Order: sequence, then structure tokens, then C-alpha cells
Amino acid sequence: MQKLTNRAAQIDRSPMTLGEKIYLPALAKGLSITLGHIFKKTATTRYPEQKRPFSPVFRGLHILNRDEQGAERCTACGLCALACPAEAITMEAAERKPGEEKLYREEKYAARYEINMLRCIFCGFCEEACPKDAIYLSESVMPANYTRQSFIYKKDDLLIPHGQTKEGK
Repeated sequence: MQKLTNRAAQIDRSPMTLGEKIYLPALAKGLSITLGHIFKKTATTRYPEQKRPFSPVFRGLHILNRDEQGAERCTACGLCALACPAEAITMEAAERKPGEEKLYREEKYAARYEINMLRCIFCGFCEEACPKDAIYLSESVMPANYTRQSFIYKKDDLLIPHGQTKEGK
């Protein structure tokens, strides 16, 4: 181990050479570094024209799934909202009325289902907690918006169009 001393560090105060006085070697070195970077391949992706490849486990926008008959799978159990560490999911349950058999498959359904994308951390816990495979995170990227209110996705924004389903999971 080195012994610490109280002496100040020695500074070289020798006079500058002619090359150091006119700064040409330093300018040439800086210019060579700049020119070297100009001709390298850029790391910038020109998004919307070019799409960046994502990982196979990428988690994107939330989707509320439908069953094979086109009915909503969500039974408003609230497990996705409980599993969300960011508390981004808001849900209100309602009872099914007699004439709504085709829209909902269970007695209960989510009358109000909202996800605040500004709070969401895209962890996938809501997807894992859902016993009915009603919610999943798709491969699509969230679009840019200009207002905070447009980042709160309601049930109509999240539902797959009628007649389509997401198989698997």
C-alpha cells in the first residue's frame, strides 16, 4: 500500500513547444476524429419509414380479448388491477342484463375498464394474473399523443374488434 504524503503534486511548467503554441497538431487530431465519425454507419432509425426490430418478448399495447363467439372474455374479477404494481388499471364491474347474452359471456362484466399508459410500466403482471386470458400485451408500439387524456385507454380502445380473437396464451 502506498504511503500518503502531504506534498503537492508536481506540475510540469516547462515552456510550450512551437507545435503546442500554434495548436495545429491538436486541431488535426480533433478533425481526424470528427471525419472518422462522419463516415461511420449511423445508429439512428428513421421511424415511421424504418421499423426497429424488437425482442421476441417485447410487451406493447394492452388488448382486451374476445372469445370464439365474439363475446368479451373479461369477467371483471379485478385480478389484473390488483396485480398492477403501478396501479394503472381502473375497473368497475356490472351485472349482465337479460338482453346482453351475446356481448358478455359471464354474469359480471367490466362496465368501465381503463388503463393509464403514463403510469403503466409494461411488466405483464396483468396478463399473468388474468384467469380468463382476457388481457394480453401485443407487439404493437404505443403511438405518440399530445395530451395526457389521450394516454388513458378506455375499454373501447382496448377491445379487439367484434368477430376477432387472439388465439393462444
